[in-house]
Amino acid sequence: MELRVLIVEDDEIIREGLELALRQEGCRVYTAGAAGEAAEIIRKETPIDFYLLDILLPDGDGFTVCREIRKRTDTPILFLTACDDEVNTVRALEQGADDYISKPFRIRELIARMKAILRRTNREEGKLEKTAQVGKNQIHLQTGRVYCGDEEVILTAMEYRLLLIFLNHRGQTLSRRQILNQIWDEAGDFVNDNTLSVYVKRLRKKLGDTAEGQLIQTVRGVGYRMEK
Repeated sequence: MELRVLIVEDDEIIREGLELALRQEGCRVYTAGAAGEAAEIIRKETPIDFYLLDILLPDGDGFTVCREIRKRTDTPILFLTACDDEVNTVRALEQGADDYISKPFRIRELIARMKAILRRTNREEGKLEKTAQVGKNQIHLQTGRVYCGDEEVILTAMEYRLLLIFLNHRGQTLSRRQILNQIWDEAGDFVNDNTLSVYVKRLRKKLGDTAEGQLIQTVRGVGYRMEK
């Protein structure tokens, strides 16, 4: 299937370079040079399979665009960030992004990141049963959907992949390195250790986890454990 990508980037040279490279990969590409343009495309419900968002835009920022997307869908989002901009990188992940890449970057690296995220969106079931219960949440593993009662809990591809890892190892303490290796597969060199804390925090919040009765427990100095 043809991948439909929306590029939101105000730098015309970067935007056109990305568009050309992705078209050569067989993608159908939509572009926007500002947050307003991107919002218009999103409001029209143009079918998009992948979003590439720059942070700094002439009429706002990529965080606003990201929040608008997350109100509607869990479609993969990859942020284009300034080199070594740790504050904005963490903020991007907290807003619901699946990954980020620092400028300047090689096109082949970007495409590798995109493919890694898309592999995670396949939501493989592994050894799990058709449904699983985590606190008040029911996970429908064949469809990749999570519900709390009648309300659907919207998870990003990364959050869902992390949830599957915990489910597959319920009752086991997993080191941070073990988790990162499973999340990122061959792309493991792209992530730093701080990123995992952001994902776990986001997943806990969406599952209704609390300090009084944590579904995902922190094992100090080691990693995390999901209780049986």
